[in-house]
Amino acid sequence: MANTDTLGLWQIADADPDHLALIDPDHEQMTFGELAALSNQIVHGLRALGLEPGDQVTTVLPNSFEQVAICLAAFQGGFYVTTVNWHLVGPEISYIVNDSETKALIVNARFATEARRVAEDCVTPQANRFSIGGEIAGFRLFDDLVQGQPETRPENLGPTGSFMFYTSGTTGRPKGVRRPLNPGHPDQQAGGGLLYLFGTKPHDDNVQMTQAPLYHTAVNNWTTMSLHLGHTVVLMDKWTAEGALERIERYRVTSSHMVPTMFNRMLQLPADVRNSYDVSSTRYMVHAAAPCPVETKRKMIEWWGDSIWEYYAATEGGGTYVGAAEWMTKPGTVGKPWPISEVVVVDDDGQRLPPFESGTVYMKMGGGQQFEYKGDEEKTRKSRLDDFFTVGDVGYLDDDGFLFLNDRANDMIIVGGLNIYPAEIEGALIQHEAVGDVAVFGVPNPDVGEEIKAVVELREGWEPSDDTTEAIMSWLRNQIARQKLPRSIDYTTELPRDPNGKLYKRRLRDPFWEGHERAI
Repeated sequence: MANTDTLGLWQIADADPDHLALIDPDHEQMTFGELAALSNQIVHGLRALGLEPGDQVTTVLPNSFEQVAICLAAFQGGFYVTTVNWHLVGPEISYIVNDSETKALIVNARFATEARRVAEDCVTPQANRFSIGGEIAGFRLFDDLVQGQPETRPENLGPTGSFMFYTSGTTGRPKGVRRPLNPGHPDQQAGGGLLYLFGTKPHDDNVQMTQAPLYHTAVNNWTTMSLHLGHTVVLMDKWTAEGALERIERYRVTSSHMVPTMFNRMLQLPADVRNSYDVSSTRYMVHAAAPCPVETKRKMIEWWGDSIWEYYAATEGGGTYVGAAEWMTKPGTVGKPWPISEVVVVDDDGQRLPPFESGTVYMKMGGGQQFEYKGDEEKTRKSRLDDFFTVGDVGYLDDDGFLFLNDRANDMIIVGGLNIYPAEIEGALIQHEAVGDVAVFGVPNPDVGEEIKAVVELREGWEPSDDTTEAIMSWLRNQIARQKLPRSIDYTTELPRDPNGKLYKRRLRDPFWEGHERAI
């Protein structure tokens, strides 16, 4: 494919339709011409159902050609699109389908059991529900949506569609983060977005690997932005550390969006396994979504070099970013603000704090970009400070303007009036040879309010026992201050994480607080 400064999947498909666009989890391939044609058919099909700009499309799909094509089609056709976490059960999916006022629902037969439950309580007309990969009662086949529809681009395009991702939140039901549709033509909006921060441009040999589910905000954005730059995208479905390394080597992957849990899993592979894969193609392996332990990141930089980048943001917006070399001069930072963003740290009264004083982190996007939590004016209002918003993270700025995060405010543990940040303890524990994964949180203590508990998922070869606990604690005493040491360690076979590495800490913590009231 010839290099071009013209951005946008449809322009690339016109210029070089045989250029490789997607490789699915089974290593099947789809060209830019084929992907654009499918996306066009989806827009025509949705319009034939009566959907108009601003209407809602919702999917419950694994990483696949269809998932990508539907998202591209939604932007092209001016629709909102929500990609639902397929780990949810029927009533949870129904809530999102109904709350978003879904006009077209597309699911995979792999999730047929929950899809049938959704069909029992669903605002979406039966004629507008479609299944991929098999039949589901109450759904039409996806072929009915696209078969016979033109592969040519639809006419009268604009406005540009948008994602509406649902945030999990800390209490109550998730809320859709909804932005006004851009009135411009979709081709004017297609571009590299945040990828430009890390130096990526339209380039012949850039290969993006999508390692986590496309129902995640950044993962989906990274995938679609890469396609608009003409990059080939490699899709994974069920992530494994060695499977990711194998694809990096096989397809000469240059960029990806990752999370610290993936780093931990890769580093836990035997050294001879890690070293057997060639990762020299990597350029922009960008991580986010959760705090990364300092030692974990240092080991990844030693392994992968300057290709390790980090950014801090949220579904609502962002943010900051930092490269490997700069991070090594300030270990633990999540970087400086994006060129289009501003970041401040404030106290409980909303007053800006001086360097090195911790408070609530607020961000502002450039160009007046704003959002609302759909149907929740109160939550929208509480997230605001003038033009800034917060997701409740606590951190500080140093005297050079670099942001450091302590933890989420709702995860903070208060022991006798002392604020303890679990992320720091988790970052130390994950370095122990016995610890495969870990969660730290506060549990009730009648004397000091809360005490620190750790829940550990052990690595192979270790057994839950007093001896294991003592081995971990003996080592930990030399790593962190005494007041940060867990009072107890429980063991589990698997921590409740989603495939993108997000830890559902409330599932562990809440049972301990039944009948008690937390200060936070």
